[in-house]
Amino acid sequence: MNTPKAIVTLAAAAVLGAAGGAVVVGVVGDDGGGTKTVIEPASAQPQKVSVAQSSGSALSAKQIYADASDSVVYITSEITAQSSSADPYSEQSGQSGEATGSGFVVSKDGYIVTNAHVVNGAASVTVKIGDGNTQRAEVVGKDESTDIALLKVSGDSNLKPLSFADSDALTVGDNVFAIGNPFGLDRTLTTGVVSALQRQMTAPNGYTISGVIQTDAPINPGNSGGPLLDDEGHVIGVNSQILTGSSSSEGNVGIGFAAPSNTVKNVVEQLEQSGSVKHAYLGVQMGATESGTGATVSSLTSDGPAADAGLQAGDVIVGFDGRSVADASALSGFVNGKSVGDKVELTVRRDNAEKTISVTLGEQPAGAATSSSQSQQQVDPQQQVDPQQQQTDPQQQLPQQSDPYGQQSDPYGQSDPYGQQGQSQGQQGQSQQQIDPEQLLQQLMP
Repeated sequence: MNTPKAIVTLAAAAVLGAAGGAVVVGVVGDDGGGTKTVIEPASAQPQKVSVAQSSGSALSAKQIYADASDSVVYITSEITAQSSSADPYSEQSGQSGEATGSGFVVSKDGYIVTNAHVVNGAASVTVKIGDGNTQRAEVVGKDESTDIALLKVSGDSNLKPLSFADSDALTVGDNVFAIGNPFGLDRTLTTGVVSALQRQMTAPNGYTISGVIQTDAPINPGNSGGPLLDDEGHVIGVNSQILTGSSSSEGNVGIGFAAPSNTVKNVVEQLEQSGSVKHAYLGVQMGATESGTGATVSSLTSDGPAADAGLQAGDVIVGFDGRSVADASALSGFVNGKSVGDKVELTVRRDNAEKTISVTLGEQPAGAATSSSQSQQQVDPQQQVDPQQQQTDPQQQLPQQSDPYGQQSDPYGQSDPYGQQGQSQGQQGQSQQQIDPEQLLQQLMP
């Protein structure tokens, strides 16, 4: 059975570990531990992230690496032990160590984007800039619903920010490039194509991230939070999860997932301004569409934005602000790229006729587990593993079970929801040994 997982690599002491993400869809970081996140107010006059205009001129992989590699940073989070909780993404008691991942500079005044799971529970965070300079970073804010975090280091004229491109303009087959720190191998370049669009993945808090980009560019533990670039060297996604096989002989199988840049840009701008994020909300539940195109409204939230605007159950949404809506996932992705209070024009098919309805998007209710349009095509949140939970002895073989995570029928009813016991840094002498990455991958495979 193949399952999606987050990809972050975990390390105890000096070990290069992949405990958090080499299996199934994973978060891509390298070290893991428990931390206390510092939330700081953003500057009074935030600097907007840069949005690229396409030049129409494709660059070679060599050119893209030369231009972008110095913008990619190596992130190390010092994790301290925290008490266990029912949340499968929280750290287990008695765990400590490091979690490492990737990130990228988005402004000359020192803002850096990464995955939230890379810095979750971090007592301190350091980043190594492309020129080798290492700085202490502060967590400006995190958004668990999109697995995006914004860090801040001292501004430097030598910083080389990357620009965001329009992820909605991507097509299957476009060339893409990933730069990150897999297994601690800093600023590694891998190449591939856009394999599919409008995928969905589940964030650490159960929220469904829509409009996700699937790629065959090799992504491994340590790549979490790094950029997925288009053929002009602009950011079109943030590498977040991978799919791996259930067999212990398999590693990365060429299926990776990146959060789309349009969603990321919206989140980053809000984090920079206030340290928190409000998600736009349409207030509809989607069902199957008989015609195969569009998103059929199966029900509406009472007094929600869509209901207030006059949408009805049975309506088929075929357009969103002039863009064609292929399915419910596409609609959800469009909404995720908007802000609370934005007015959008929906093209709706009703009784064999089309009409345009204006909707002012609301705010996603607290505790809602899915994205704003609530598609039924969601990834089961129990299929995800937070890498910071997997701080196990690197020599320990995971159980061979039909359930790839070693879970019982009620995975959240255990003190350790993934059937593994954590360890503190230096708790076991074996954790000081150097582990061959291929061997480690096999050991981590269920």
